[in-house]
Amino acid sequence: QVQLVESGGGLVQAGGSLRLSCAASGRGFSNYAMGWFRQALGKEREFVAAIGWNGGSTLYADSVKGRFTISRDNGKNTVYLQMNSLKPEDTAVYYCTADPSLSRVIKGTGSGSWGQGTQVTVSS
Repeated sequence: QVQLVESGGGLVQAGGSLRLSCAASGRGFSNYAMGWFRQALGKEREFVAAIGWNGGSTLYADSVKGRFTISRDNGKNTVYLQMNSLKPEDTAVYYCTADPSLSRVIKGTGSGSWGQGTQVTVSS
């Protein structure tokens, strides 16, 4: 199991950009699929994006497709979420997750590796 720490959140105006990072420690990062979820106040956590172990497969929620890009650097044990054209409805706590199975990452039913979250607030 890997330990995950997110960073890069903050306050940004609508239309702006942020890049989130998720640094992993522990063995075998390059064997894990990675994903980003978010949870807005009073709402359930929802899938945002996922990436396979070698970066060859990516998947996005319809609400962020074309605006967000997930990527990873296995040499740095880090996964990124580049967020462009941000909207107020993107305001949430963003979490990263890891699992050897991409399908479990997408469903959010992985092995239990979750970060503590980073707050993203988009003002109108």
